[in-house]
Amino acid sequence: MSVADLAARIAARARARPHVVGLTGSVAAGKSTLAAALAVALAPRHVETVSTDGFLLPNATLAARDLLLRKGFPESYDRDALEAALAALRVGPATFPVYIAYDIDPAAARSIAAPDILLLEGLGFAPRPMGVDLLIYLDADEADLETWFVGRFMGFWRAAAHDPQSFYAQFRSMDETAADVFARSVWTRINLPNLRDHIAPLRDAADIVVRKDARHRLWLTR
Repeated sequence: MSVADLAARIAARARARPHVVGLTGSVAAGKSTLAAALAVALAPRHVETVSTDGFLLPNATLAARDLLLRKGFPESYDRDALEAALAALRVGPATFPVYIAYDIDPAAARSIAAPDILLLEGLGFAPRPMGVDLLIYLDADEADLETWFVGRFMGFWRAAAHDPQSFYAQFRSMDETAADVFARSVWTRINLPNLRDHIAPLRDAADIVVRKDARHRLWLTR
C-alpha cells in the first residue's frame, strides 16, 4: 500500500469540512512522518497537521502532579483543551498550542481556520476524543518499535554533542553503550507499558489500521 492509497481512502470519507483525522500508534511508529506524507498526498486540499504534543500539560504542572515520567500517558494531556480546540475549529479559527524543546511554548501557538482536513497525530487518544471523525492506527511489532525508538534516541544523542541546548545534551555524560542501555530502559519502563495499556487498545477502535513492517513498508489490515 502506498501513502497515496491511504490518502485516497481519507479523501473518500472527508465529506464534512473540516474533516478531523486522528493518527495514533506507539512512540517511534512514524506517525509524524506519515502525517507529513499524507498532507502532501492530499493536495490540493487545504490540509493542516497538528501534533497532540501541544496538548500535553506544561512541565511545571506535570512536575507538581508527579507526572513527568508519565509524559505521553493519558493523564499527562489536557483532554478538555484538545476537545475544545476541535469544537472551535468547526465554527471558526481555533488556537492549537505547540510543544517545543520538550515543553509547551505559549508564544508558538497556531491559529488554524477552515481546513478541508485536519491531521491530528500523536498520543493522548485514549479514549477516542470527541471531535475526531476518522481514527487511523499505525501498527508495528514491539521489537521493531523498540529498535526504531532506540535508533532515534541515539541519533538525537549524537547530534547533542554539537548542540548544548538540546534536550539530549543531558545524556552526553554517558558513553555510547550506556546511552543505548538507558534508551532501552526508557522503552521498557515507560513507552512499552504505555503502548500495551493505553495505545494498543485503540487499534480495535480505529476506523483504519495501517501495518508497518521492519522495512517501513505499509499495508492495510482494516
